[in-house]
Amino acid sequence: MHAFDILGDPVRRRILELLAQGERTSGDVVTAIHKEFGISQPAVSQHLRVLRENGFATVEAAGTRRIYSLDLSGVDAVDRWVAGLRAFWDRRLDALGTEIARGTRARRAGKT
Repeated sequence: MHAFDILGDPVRRRILELLAQGERTSGDVVTAIHKEFGISQPAVSQHLRVLRENGFATVEAAGTRRIYSLDLSGVDAVDRWVAGLRAFWDRRLDALGTEIARGTRARRAGKT
């Protein structure tokens, strides 16, 4: 699954926002997501599984509880993809800025 397919779901984005604030038990995540979206525990568990399997979340067993935390490997993949777009546009915007500056200088030189 592509990172943006994962991030395209508002429930998964919200879970990531919760995990970005710190570790959460699966029960805490289920309670928060149920309150906001009205979905069941099995549905939240499915979203957590997708996040885990795609490098956005990790889980540790603590007795009978499961502790989830943010996994930055999925976030890093998104950041690398965005950085590629940013580099593409930065070069073009820099070139545009240079051309605008040349035109400004040319107009000023013609007016003096």
